[in-house]
Amino acid sequence: MRTIAVRRTVLAASAAALALLATACGGSGDEDKAGDGKGKTESSASASAAPAAKALTAAELEKAALAQADVKDGKVTEVPATDDIAADKVKAQDAACQPLAHLQMGVPAGSPAATVKRSWTGEPEKPAADAGPDEALLAGLGAEKMVVTLASYEDGGAEQVIKDVDAAAGKCAGGFTYDAMGEPFKILSVEKTEAPGGADEAVAVTALLAADEDVKTPMKLVVARKGATVASFTVTNFASAVTGEDFDFPTAVSDAQLGKLA
Repeated sequence: MRTIAVRRTVLAASAAALALLATACGGSGDEDKAGDGKGKTESSASASAAPAAKALTAAELEKAALAQADVKDGKVTEVPATDDIAADKVKAQDAACQPLAHLQMGVPAGSPAATVKRSWTGEPEKPAADAGPDEALLAGLGAEKMVVTLASYEDGGAEQVIKDVDAAAGKCAGGFTYDAMGEPFKILSVEKTEAPGGADEAVAVTALLAADEDVKTPMKLVVARKGATVASFTVTNFASAVTGEDFDFPTAVSDAQLGKLA
């Protein structure tokens, strides 16, 4: 592929991926694999039978949110609440797919008692010494961008979020469309994958976004519940946006975040 073609594809793919993540990652301030269980919602019978946990306050969520000291590499930044997208600004054409549309845009589901948000950007691999311009360009894009949303819920709301996302992943496997802030998005497919560990229950999917006529962008979406708190992870990789190749969900980051939740 010629360099000019690569750059054109990068722009097309990045535009769509950035539209999904720009608002959620728009804050500033340095604050602090899959296996045979595909399609499985991790849960425990004892957890579902136990009384609903108490919702964390905004101050408690801030204390539990991912910080720079929690990760070995990459950069963690705070995302101000003023940069959030309002839930009513994200509308799926099929109501059954609404939980996935909200998840892709970093919008907390339901009616949380409190929320906080962070973003994490990984470090791209250095290109080989003999890499050509195309390879060097793609190597520079080969880093994950993650939005982490923590939301606490009263009266079993956290459990309901997991159920709703799990149901949407099944009903919307063949794809769906939605509008966000007036921009249309088309999801070609939704595939359940094995969720990362460390939660009472979790759901993970890979969604394939139609970024352009010839560009299909994979995105990793995870919701994980610990007690009355749901941690949502929305991840993209710009190199994968160009090549269409899958990428690994950064479990080290989700492990760090979930490890801080009671």
